[in-house]
Amino acid sequence: MWREWREEQRRNRELSLATLFAPAIAKAHEDPRVVLAWEPLARTLRARFGEEFAALDAAAGAAFPFSKDFIAAAHARWTADWLSWEKAHVERGKADAAEQERLALYQQRYEEYVRVSKGLQALCER
Repeated sequence: MWREWREEQRRNRELSLATLFAPAIAKAHEDPRVVLAWEPLARTLRARFGEEFAALDAAAGAAFPFSKDFIAAAHARWTADWLSWEKAHVERGKADAAEQERLALYQQRYEEYVRVSKGLQALCER
């Protein structure tokens, strides 16, 4: 009876751990920064509940809740998102630079127009 009770308690802890990390796992698929927030807790709990984590690892076929493959995929998503953001901002910077160049050219042309216009106006008034 004691052994059965103890086994039931262990299974309940496993379920509690799985339930605890389920939202983090789901959210980490969307935002890789979540792994950084939750992984220290996972490490701490793994040290305290090694037997339960070993059972969860076996069930998952990898380290629970964040396997090396999961972390590598999160890193790849984070890098891809960064490169996409960077490319958009570089392109925006190029567009901004082109716009600045266009405005500078317009300003130069307008100044030339005003200078020539005033010169011609002055000649008309002689």
